[in-house]
Amino acid sequence: MSQFVFKMPDLGEGTVDAEIVAWHTKPGDAVTEDQLIVEVMTDKAAVEVPAPVSGRVISITGAPGDKVAVGSPLIVFDVGGDAVAVAAETGAAQASNAESAEPSAPTAAAPSATASSPATVSPSATASPERQGRVMASPANRRRAREAGIDLTTLAGSGPGGRILREDLEAAGAGDTAAGENRPAPASGATARGRADVAAETSEIKVIGLRRLIAERMSEAKRTIPHFAYVEEVDVTELEALRHYLNLSRPKDAGSLSYLPLVVMALTRVLESFPQCNVLYDAARGVLVRHRAVHVGIATQTPDGLKVPVVRNAQSLGLWDVAAEIRRLAERARSSKATREELVGSTITVTSLGKLGGIASTPIINAPEVAIIGLNKAVERPVVIQGVVVVRRIMNLSSSFDHRFVDGYDAAAMIQALKELLEHPAMIFIPKVKPT
Repeated sequence: MSQFVFKMPDLGEGTVDAEIVAWHTKPGDAVTEDQLIVEVMTDKAAVEVPAPVSGRVISITGAPGDKVAVGSPLIVFDVGGDAVAVAAETGAAQASNAESAEPSAPTAAAPSATASSPATVSPSATASPERQGRVMASPANRRRAREAGIDLTTLAGSGPGGRILREDLEAAGAGDTAAGENRPAPASGATARGRADVAAETSEIKVIGLRRLIAERMSEAKRTIPHFAYVEEVDVTELEALRHYLNLSRPKDAGSLSYLPLVVMALTRVLESFPQCNVLYDAARGVLVRHRAVHVGIATQTPDGLKVPVVRNAQSLGLWDVAAEIRRLAERARSSKATREELVGSTITVTSLGKLGGIASTPIINAPEVAIIGLNKAVERPVVIQGVVVVRRIMNLSSSFDHRFVDGYDAAAMIQALKELLEHPAMIFIPKVKPT
């Protein structure tokens, strides 16, 4: 028996270990080269690791949630002649099965069929004979399948190359639901017992992957950074009028402009006068790294948890460029397509809860940054202006600063400067007049 020991690869600069998110093979399985064997996560990104050779799996290291050091054995293969032959035969059989199954591919993959009601799709319309080998699906869809108890090997993906899409998972889930609805209802006594059983049930969810990473970073930020919170009320009546006018001037198929790009544009202007807030703290060296360029992190809620894609060099972009970049990055983050470079390197973060914005919030700083700006919900309410009660559109800005490096006075002065620009939005686009 000839063995090949595959070690945890170096997945990026500074990576010392990686967390096992999900295994896609087990001891005794025959795998082919480039077949997906494991999903891992570093502090920077999620990575799908393919098999480096063909052979039979002898042993694996670690369970989901365990961390394996870079350079440590991850999986051991038997790459002897027999094992390689078995793996090759397995790959050939998979290809043959795929070819024979192709003529009877489910019509639900066609655009006209996917537009129909999911409740009319039966499990047989999306299932295929259980297959081995690499299943084409994104990490987000793999997670959804695990949570729904769906075996990906039983689905025929409707995406390119048989890739399993979210619609395929929803169709499979709808089929299970429909099947459940057709089952006879239990007797009343059984129903009561069932409800009692459900009430007594608990479930344990292991904190792994992105959720673990978020938990660690948030805990570290609150533990090590003395947060100074500052909330200011902003009259965004004129900003809303400008936003509405700009949206009317755009083609209907263009994305609608939100407050976020306007706030980012104003922030880039304000940071010219408050460079101490556009800073990264290198704790290992005890050094503040001040940036001239403004790389704005946009806190984005995704199915996998909170991600912060980065609008780079925002100070050099126009309003529509900023808006388009925010939309592009948010979509890539939500579909788990964002690259490591798109998720790191921000110098200040903006976060918004949109319609759920509430009155105020206390955002946690995205270390190693020293400031974060939060947008709350904009609402119309009566205010007094020069002794007259009028209705204005009001929004609160919630901000947090690292009090070790940003004094309270400077933090308040920065938010006041941002407030002035948002209340008089034309000033965002007028170049500053340099003193003579």
